[in-house]
Amino acid sequence: MTARLLRFPLILILAGVAGLLMFLPMVDALMRGDTSVALAFGNSGLLGLALVVVIGLAMSGRDAAREMTDAQNLASLLLAYLLLPLYLALPFYEGVETTTYLNAYFEMVSSFTTTGATLFGVPGRITDSLHLWRAIVGWSGGLLIWISASAVLAPMSLGGFEVTVRAEPGQDDALLGRFQRASPARRLAQITLTLGPVYIGLTAALWIILMAGGERAFVAAVHAMSTMSTSGISSIGGLQNGVSGFAGEFAIFLFLIFSLSRLTFSSDTVPTVRQGLLYDPEFRLGLMIVAGVPMLLFLRHWIGAYEVADPADWAGVLSALWGAVFTVLSFLSTTGFESADWQAARDWSGLKTPGLILMGLALVGGGVATTAGGVKLLRVYALYLHGQREVERLIHPSSVGRASGPGRRIRRQGAYIAWIFFMLFALTLTALTAVLALFGQTFESALILALSGLSTTGPLIHAASEEPIRLAQLGEGAKLVYATAMVLGRLETLALIALLNPTVWRD
Repeated sequence: MTARLLRFPLILILAGVAGLLMFLPMVDALMRGDTSVALAFGNSGLLGLALVVVIGLAMSGRDAAREMTDAQNLASLLLAYLLLPLYLALPFYEGVETTTYLNAYFEMVSSFTTTGATLFGVPGRITDSLHLWRAIVGWSGGLLIWISASAVLAPMSLGGFEVTVRAEPGQDDALLGRFQRASPARRLAQITLTLGPVYIGLTAALWIILMAGGERAFVAAVHAMSTMSTSGISSIGGLQNGVSGFAGEFAIFLFLIFSLSRLTFSSDTVPTVRQGLLYDPEFRLGLMIVAGVPMLLFLRHWIGAYEVADPADWAGVLSALWGAVFTVLSFLSTTGFESADWQAARDWSGLKTPGLILMGLALVGGGVATTAGGVKLLRVYALYLHGQREVERLIHPSSVGRASGPGRRIRRQGAYIAWIFFMLFALTLTALTAVLALFGQTFESALILALSGLSTTGPLIHAASEEPIRLAQLGEGAKLVYATAMVLGRLETLALIALLNPTVWRD
């Protein structure tokens, strides 16, 4: 039954799910006595479900029996990120009442792509029920990309999987045999039934842990959904305004580790011969960054403290160290939460506005087939292996590489594809920065906006610059460009280029 349902276009299924989810903030608004917001969500949900049922009945005949291909699912995914926010924005626009529909659309694109940038960051600007809708949309977007990475992108050698397989991007690979045996609809159903309960269970577990730490149930739910989706959405302006303190941050820190490697929940296309999470290059590289960047920040302070014989306050040292470690992992996973001790870490390191560091972390991003954005750790690892081998050849021109089969493939073909992706990412970043500059942004603001969109790290616009960028002050053209950047960052330019390849559409 599920596989038959998934024969319909993906965007139609997602619209139906969105209609059902709208009843959650409706119930929340009713419990708060906010009838206007409740009516906005209730009417929008009923309208969407009615349209989905009508369209589904019209397609239930011959067209529904046709098998949806991977290319069609990828195209539907693109349309979902572009068009579905038009529907998601309807109850948000009606609920806010004092904003434009473009602003509501922008907000939903930001949430659905798990970017988390918001036009309504002023406390009290929107009600808690609308904050809940932002979190639900972001959480749903995280689940969608989590499932799509394994069910749609992996069989097409996209989304970072192209680094470890022999096939060209957009083509199937014989190594993914289990994907070939199942039809696209059945594969999508199987992976949804496998990963969906894991995603829901992890979110529920974090929600309970945060409530046990003293956080209010509503705030804990929003932060739990934002952590699992790496959207960084908060109803109170960030973790630093919460009451769970170190215990809550430590729990979120543990759950953010899921964004460093797909091997925390899957075992597809393992890039090394030796099995296990500890041998995964993505996970090890991520841990190296999380440990190394705070150490560099503290080394800068220790050198200065040694010169002036500044006595060490060990309580302040540990507090600042934790703030740096948590924030580094948060931005590396493209979540963008800041620790309550991050200000202490900045004071300790002497870097008042460490924008380049946070931008670099967001640029690298998390693991392949996770909810994190960015270039991805596996691509960085492939470029590192290739660079290491080239240095060896400069020193010993006649040397022979010692890597095994998977390592050799990553170092050669994988590094080549990773470099192509990096160049596409850099060219897209340059183009978006130039266009945003044409719409009146300074170079610094345009660069931060473009990078935050492409890396799906919305909080970067407040943390990376000395003066936070106010999205509400952007013109309509700049908002549309930024929304485009978020969609490009979520699906990746290489996947969009693959859709233009005629061979992808051949059965």
